[in-house]
Amino acid sequence: MVTLLALSFMISLFFVAYGRRTARLLGRAHDLHAVQSMHTRPTPRVGGIAIFGAFGLSVIFAPASISQSYALFSMSAALLFAAGLLEDLGFHVSPRNRLLAAAGASLLVVLLLGVWLPRAGIPGLDAVLGYWPIGIPFTLLLTAGIANAFNMIDGVNGLASMTAIVTAVAMSLIADKAGYHAMVHLALMLAGGVFGFFLLNYPFGKIFLGDAGAYTLGFVLSWFGIAILLEAPTASPWAILLVLFWPVADMLLAIYRRSRRKADAMAPDRLHVHQMVMRALEICALGRNRRRIANPLTTLVLTPFVIAPPVVGVVFWNNTINSFAAVVGFGIVFFASYVAAPALIRRFRINAENATPIQKTVAKWHKRETAGDRKAGGF
Repeated sequence: MVTLLALSFMISLFFVAYGRRTARLLGRAHDLHAVQSMHTRPTPRVGGIAIFGAFGLSVIFAPASISQSYALFSMSAALLFAAGLLEDLGFHVSPRNRLLAAAGASLLVVLLLGVWLPRAGIPGLDAVLGYWPIGIPFTLLLTAGIANAFNMIDGVNGLASMTAIVTAVAMSLIADKAGYHAMVHLALMLAGGVFGFFLLNYPFGKIFLGDAGAYTLGFVLSWFGIAILLEAPTASPWAILLVLFWPVADMLLAIYRRSRRKADAMAPDRLHVHQMVMRALEICALGRNRRRIANPLTTLVLTPFVIAPPVVGVVFWNNTINSFAAVVGFGIVFFASYVAAPALIRRFRINAENATPIQKTVAKWHKRETAGDRKAGGF
């Protein structure tokens, strides 16, 4: 774990030191003006190379009992990593093609290892998941969706990588409780590799995860969850969902939000939870020109909410009823908080009548921002 942490850190440090000298490593210039952009200056977007480098090296340290299958799994993940890296290097790969690459990588895992999601903790569905015409498409949809979900939450410094570390550690704890010791090692090695990158990504955003890193992390963690369900019959699928709660909830909210606006489900917007929190910090407290503070502070504010579901998932790792109830409870709180957020921002924003000139500027900016949201169909 320490070796992989050091490797990831050194690769990330290399790109921090030399990445600005190569325009290709900074992605496309217009990315800073994209609707979902949360950053203001060109920054190397190839942190995924550090993540995948550590992940690839972990094959050497994998337990002998699973080393061959783990090597095949790593080869499959390389397909998705390559698609994401092309996007990070400025070669346009559409969201749909990246999603297809995720599904293709999962299909490769199924073909090479002959496994797919064994159960979902849903009566009726579990009875038919063992049949490949149902089980394989469901698995492809699930794993590709989670890979995409991690990409969706990759918008502020440290959020996606911190979520991945928490998820990996929680999975290692569940695997340990279930007696699946090989996964304990794999999950902790992944956490170590991500942490090496995290040290340079948070709080100042010296390097970004990029699509290659975000998609790869979501893909690997989704399959780690499936592996636990395959090897630990007592583990609850709903506990695994709790471990992955934040990215999955954010993705489902985005799908619902865009369907209401009759927008393309793959079209980016600026209405993800982390974007709302950062804008709330700017509008209500910091001001627009403090984004370098608001960006990492957003991750700090969201950290307890990201950690809470995985903690509950570990506690209820083999209790399907309690895990399901926790998913429902966290889901209600998540969606209710999002719906209430605009009203809270309006209530606590700077009062224009008694504001200083700087505060009035912030209030005017907020008015333009909310008008843009309403025009886009948000809220």
